Amino acid sequence: MRDTRPCLFLDLDDTILDFRWAEHRALSRAMRSAGIEPTQTVLDRYSEINIAQWQKLELGLITREQVLLERFEILFEELGLDADAAAMRDAYEGNLCDGHRFLPGAEETLRALAGSCRLFLASNGSAAVQEARLASSGIGALFEDIFISELLGFDKPSRAYFEACFARIPLFEPARALMVGDSLSSDIRGGKNAGLLTCWYNPKGISAPPDLRPDHEIRALPELVGLVERLFPQE
Repeated sequence: MRDTRPCLFLDLDDTILDFRWAEHRALSRAMRSAGIEPTQTVLDRYSEINIAQWQKLELGLITREQVLLERFEILFEELGLDADAAAMRDAYEGNLCDGHRFLPGAEETLRALAGSCRLFLASNGSAAVQEARLASSGIGALFEDIFISELLGFDKPSRAYFEACFARIPLFEPARALMVGDSLSSDIRGGKNAGLLTCWYNPKGISAPPDLRPDHEIRALPELVGLVERLFPQE
């Protein structure tokens, strides 16, 4: 029997779970264990480097392994520290697996959508970390399938990533699907590459560049419920 419910592809980090909180917490713990003081300046600079490295991955300029290691190599070089980047990577990821924090309204929104929509997680994060955070948050069961780029072999925003997702969804209809996320370069560009409608979660009200306009925009996650009802009226 045809399932007429719309398919929602949802990013995880900074769309559902508060990644900045998790990042600072995990990095602070890892640095202190290595005898490095995690000042706010150091934490902020790491975040800038990390974002830049993931953007290079999205453009196909570097590999995932390079992202995970080189962000610490770059940081330590800037700080003039003779520290073990590989050990810091392992300690950081181990701490990142521990605990979670929902963004405002995220859990309630997911549960409100779960019955009327087919929910799919679409993440570029590391598999071990994302699986641990999903287990901690208790939302994994709300998703019909979970698509983590490391396991698929492709990264957002490539069309190949989404085609791999589509191939695993029975009776998938692109016209009744929506990509939702906070990243213009990964989620919105990826959704557009795949021919999907897109919704940008933009709580800070930042202006999108003219060449990358999302189809829809929300400032608060609960707004997604009404948007889905308008876009995909029940058949």
